[in-house]
Amino acid sequence: MNGVVLEFVINERTYFIMRFIPLVALFVLFLTGSVRAQDTTPAVLPKLKAGEAVATFAGGCFWAQEEGFDQLKGVREVVSGYAGGTVANPTYEQVGTDKTGHAESVQVYYDPTKISYRDLLDAFFAGHDPTTLNRQGPDVGRDYRSVAFYRTPAEKQEIMDAIARVNESKHYPNRVVTEVTPFTAFYPAEQYHQNYCRLHPDQPYIRQVSMPKVEKLRKAMHGKLKKE
Repeated sequence: MNGVVLEFVINERTYFIMRFIPLVALFVLFLTGSVRAQDTTPAVLPKLKAGEAVATFAGGCFWAQEEGFDQLKGVREVVSGYAGGTVANPTYEQVGTDKTGHAESVQVYYDPTKISYRDLLDAFFAGHDPTTLNRQGPDVGRDYRSVAFYRTPAEKQEIMDAIARVNESKHYPNRVVTEVTPFTAFYPAEQYHQNYCRLHPDQPYIRQVSMPKVEKLRKAMHGKLKKE
């Protein structure tokens, strides 16, 4: 049979399969520009507006986290990026080696008069499984670990209280393993990662992994969504 067969495991980094596609067809796609280069330029962080607050979380692949938080009332913008590591301005490829210490993260810019930090924590713990160590579903590695970054002692206490609520609720069969870590730096991810769910709704990984997480968050945050 003329063609190429690719086998894969659907996770964030190997999410797409094309089976039995002739090499000639691939060549034509490149010639016509149907296969576009990804923009690897780092995104630019938005400026904090007066009265606005910012929060940073890591809960597996940032595509679903970004989409989920962005659907909450009071959230102006969400940026995908990297936090919790030791390397400045890391690339997606570097973070994926598990050697930089970073976790795929999101930075949430929000109006605290419209949505509280506690609400964001509720969304965070609903939008991923905080009981799996260094993995989320098919995505495995410390770069997919669960982390709540705090900027003040008050935020740290709110995170600890939220963890206690989740454990007491028995919503998950196991106890929360989310790291509670002081915030140091957030590095925005490449442009092609921003708004990824909305730009690629038909990709298998988005349909099978990302959107079920988003729907789980939406269900838990009913009444606090931009679009009900």
